Amino acid sequence: MKILAIETSTELCCAALWLDGKVDAREELAGQRHSELLLPMIDALLESHGLKAVELDCIAFGAGPGSFTGLRIACGVAQGIAFGIDVPVIGIGTLAALAAASQADRVVCCLDARMGEVYHAAYERRRGDWHEVHAPSLCRPDAAPDLPAGAWAGCGSGFAVYRAALESRYAGKLARVIDGLAPHAREIAALAAVEFGRGGAVRAEYAAPLYVRNKVALRMDER
Repeated sequence: MKILAIETSTELCCAALWLDGKVDAREELAGQRHSELLLPMIDALLESHGLKAVELDCIAFGAGPGSFTGLRIACGVAQGIAFGIDVPVIGIGTLAALAAASQADRVVCCLDARMGEVYHAAYERRRGDWHEVHAPSLCRPDAAPDLPAGAWAGCGSGFAVYRAALESRYAGKLARVIDGLAPHAREIAALAAVEFGRGGAVRAEYAAPLYVRNKVALRMDER
């Protein structure tokens, strides 16, 4: 099974190949240059393994939440490649990818959503499978959904920006914060391989980003 995964929901632009259980990835801090960097990155990744796009079985992408522009880029590129070679697509949640990267069994994932808010979700790993405790949502750090009793790990850029508020919110439950993690194509690829095996791939025209916010900036009177 050969899966190409792409992730552009944050400032990190990355692509990965899942090749029968092995993963190879490329990444670059893109700022606002995702559309410039992504396709050459994919070409280089395929070429390094002597593969052509038509040999892929599926295209996976980070569906969100995250940067509006980044999500549209990932979804659009995934659809374009999938249409061109007639393969299905799988959208994987960026917060689920963060949970997988944490290697923790109980993890609360927060991405900085700006405007004083975070994209939030919580997951628990049971018998090797991830289960949603809280589905992705948008919230203020001090009003984040409560967590069941127990020791939880926290990760994501939301903790870098709002650490004090989140630690206060989860006092007595947050055992540690894992710094430096971002949604990555490596985890998108691995989660997509599981979903593909479960029959979770869809036709390219049904691919869509996961938006949990309709507003992208504060009005002048709100600043």
